[in-house]
Amino acid sequence: MPDLPNLPDARDESGHLIRELHGVTLAQILEYLVAAYGWPELDNRIRINCFAVNPSIKSSLTFLRRTPWARAKVEELYIRTRTAEVLGKR
Repeated sequence: MPDLPNLPDARDESGHLIRELHGVTLAQILEYLVAAYGWPELDNRIRINCFAVNPSIKSSLTFLRRTPWARAKVEELYIRTRTAEVLGKR
């Protein structure tokens, strides 16, 4: 789980802290980010080839599951985006 000390304690609809990623799968995270930003903007925000070259959920999940540093960046973007959404800053 990424370390995000400057983020407020935002909670999801179930009352769980967003930054704890309680019950959220990597597939759900990726689908949320693709819906929120699209592949081109995801590639701009996180420079990973699986977002730039023939992007798909399946290929990205395969890469992210095998690459801890990339997964951490995706999880961090999700936490920041969801926190902003819940706090009404998005």
